[in-house]
Amino acid sequence: MKTAKMNSVVSLPLILAFVLSACSFSTPEPTSVPTDTPVLTATITLTPTNTPRPSPTPRPTNTPNLAATQHTDELNAETKKYFDLGYLTTDKGRFIEYDDLKEETAQITSYSWWILDDKASDFYMSAHFKWSSAYRNAETSGCGFAFAIQDNYDHYAIFLDRSKIYFVETDRFYRPVGLTRGTGRVKFENPFDKPAEADFTLIVKGTYSYVLVDGEVVGEYTLSKSKILNGKLGFALLSGTNKDYGTRCEMTDIHAWIPD
Repeated sequence: MKTAKMNSVVSLPLILAFVLSACSFSTPEPTSVPTDTPVLTATITLTPTNTPRPSPTPRPTNTPNLAATQHTDELNAETKKYFDLGYLTTDKGRFIEYDDLKEETAQITSYSWWILDDKASDFYMSAHFKWSSAYRNAETSGCGFAFAIQDNYDHYAIFLDRSKIYFVETDRFYRPVGLTRGTGRVKFENPFDKPAEADFTLIVKGTYSYVLVDGEVVGEYTLSKSKILNGKLGFALLSGTNKDYGTRCEMTDIHAWIPD
């Protein structure tokens, strides 16, 4: 199992500049943008967080591990399904499994992210999401993934909100990713009343991205052809309120698949 090695926070207010420095933050002059184009501010914590080292992998014994074999078969079947549906260019690749994640953040219109060492352009990433909110009328919030993360922290981020998929591209500015097909809509009970939960899968194939919730495709998205897509993967958590704990997220059964 792998763990994330970096913890950062990205803010999304409407008119602020992109911040990259870890200590004395210098703010470059923003270029003018239309009033309906929100601007990204990113506060990057460059100091890696202390994360537990993965436990040693036990040596194989002569007794077959039937549970492990079944788990591997299930993952392979998942990949074959996506390949048969045309979401992957190949079904040959490797799996990476990660430790469970349980985090919370209470900074409104902001998201925390944890950058992984693993890098890919085409891939899929899946987990079981469970999230709750400390405020009934919270804004868009939920668990999510980040990908195509570059050294300057340009990246994509996608979140599962209780009513929609929230998908953004970030560089110096923030902009939504265009929906090509599907509704991009979901419906969960208010996570203030009880935690919402679902299986969430993100598939990236070239400049196309497919989003599945509980095994059903809810949206196909078109990524920027001018943006570098080969980058690091990560986890993300979007807050919808400043109250109390804000938004709390639990991710389990987290795994990624990267083609050979």
